[in-house]
Parts: sequence; C-alpha cells; structure tokens
Amino acid sequence: MPLLRLFVQQASKHAIPIRATLRRWTRAALEGNVEVTLRFVDMREGRLLNRDFRGKDAATNVLTFSYGRNDWGYTGDIVLCMPVLLREAKEQRKPWRAHCAHLVVHGLLHLQGYDHENDCEARKMEARETAILAHLGYPDPYSDTFRD
Repeated sequence: MPLLRLFVQQASKHAIPIRATLRRWTRAALEGNVEVTLRFVDMREGRLLNRDFRGKDAATNVLTFSYGRNDWGYTGDIVLCMPVLLREAKEQRKPWRAHCAHLVVHGLLHLQGYDHENDCEARKMEARETAILAHLGYPDPYSDTFRD
C-alpha cells in the first residue's frame, strides 16, 4: 500500500473537512508514495497564486504544485480556494463536500502525473477521478447527478 505524508493548512475563514476525511480522500487517489500539503485559502491568496504561477489574474478552484518524484515518492502542494469551491458547488447544485472531494482527488492525480491537456488525457483523468469518487461514495462529478 502506498504511503502518505499529509499536511493540512487552513488559511481560509471557511470551514474545511476534518483531517480524517481529507486523509481518506487523499489515500483513495494514491498510486504511489505521496508527500503533500493541502492548503485551503481565501480569494486573495488564490488570486495571487494563480496570477503569479499561471498568469491568470483570478482565483481558481484548485492549483497543484508538483515538485516531481524523489527517492521516497511524489511531492507537492495542492491549494484549494474555498470561496471558489463553495460558489461552484452552489452553481452546480452539489454538496460542497462532494465538490471538495473531487478537487482533492483531481489535485492528487495532477501531482502523480495525470493531466488533461488533450482529449485523450482528459478522458483518462476523468475516468480515474470518477472511479475514485465512486469508491468514496460520491456520484460522477462530470454528470448531472446532483442537478435538477
């Protein structure tokens, strides 16, 4: 079984899932040993990070900073912007925890080399996300399951 070193940072005024839940979501997405920090931020930090590292002057839901693989395993940081996550969940009529689980899994897969730069990669990554989330008890995040 892959090993996990998980660090959680709350830099947001919004409530976040408890550590045990974050650990369960993270473990479900592991394909190798991972050392990761999950950092939950508000709009200002989310916007600054997205601007400085991706050249986009707006906050986004999740950013993955992969530092590659060392002798122990994959390392990186995943930054989740809580106001964006909460807004998207509301717009998509999803429970915010289900959306948060999806973004944690999405970030973990990026950290481990998955991407969605072309249709083939996107299909592979989305299928993996859907399978992991189903294992966790959440519906397909790409379907209309939550919507009226």
